[in-house]
Amino acid sequence: MIRCWIDSAVFRVVIPARYASTRLPGKPLLPLAGKPMIQWVYERACGCGAAEVVVATDEERIARVARGFGAQVMLTSARHETGTDRIAEVAARAGWPPEAIIVNLQGDEPLMPVELVRQVAQLLAAHPSADIATLSAPLAGLEAFLDPNVVKVVATREGRALYFSRAPIPWNRDAAAQGLASQTRHDGAHRHVGLYAYRVGALQRLAALAPTPLERLERLEQLRALENGLEIRVAEALIAPGPDVNTAADLARVAALLGAGAGVPP
Repeated sequence: MIRCWIDSAVFRVVIPARYASTRLPGKPLLPLAGKPMIQWVYERACGCGAAEVVVATDEERIARVARGFGAQVMLTSARHETGTDRIAEVAARAGWPPEAIIVNLQGDEPLMPVELVRQVAQLLAAHPSADIATLSAPLAGLEAFLDPNVVKVVATREGRALYFSRAPIPWNRDAAAQGLASQTRHDGAHRHVGLYAYRVGALQRLAALAPTPLERLERLEQLRALENGLEIRVAEALIAPGPDVNTAADLARVAALLGAGAGVPP
């Protein structure tokens, strides 16, 4: 029987946080209901039962603020192009063993439910053959289905990822007789929730691989894993994830939610 949660010693959380952002420079330090965004994310991570929570950044300003509210911080190389690369450096320098599980919690997810952090770690622990685990959620409507900024995922019946795409998948051919704009159905479609659990060995392998053709086309790093034969397990999120922060409008929305106490752990 699979347990509904796993012991804290089984997984760690790393929060990659970079200062540079095209739409919101300095995003991890932007104020949300009286705290910098990175503090909300860190405090959320500390409530999930992880054995260790580390903020990984290449920016001294972020490191200084994070240390100020008591976070464990690792300054990493400024050359990393992805959060995966940054987390791989943390794992290597910390000496975590190949079988250890790390959850990648993005620094712009101040409303990510702790239940989902536990769920993705448990999902990987429950499947010894898997290299990576992640989550999905049913799409709310046709607009999101057709939106290339909403990443979709399809998987086998057993929960092994087949493909991730910005395109609307799976495509209902019979419901779109006149092409893309005529689509009327999105039943069965799931959006990808950008929360990952990795085994350290798989993480190091992934970080060492060159970007792949599909990854370059879709601008989706998880496709590098699939193209190189890594197994990604996908499960439907137990509860709805909160909104992340990518734009000024997102920031205002999340600030209002946090200010009202929505999604704040007791």
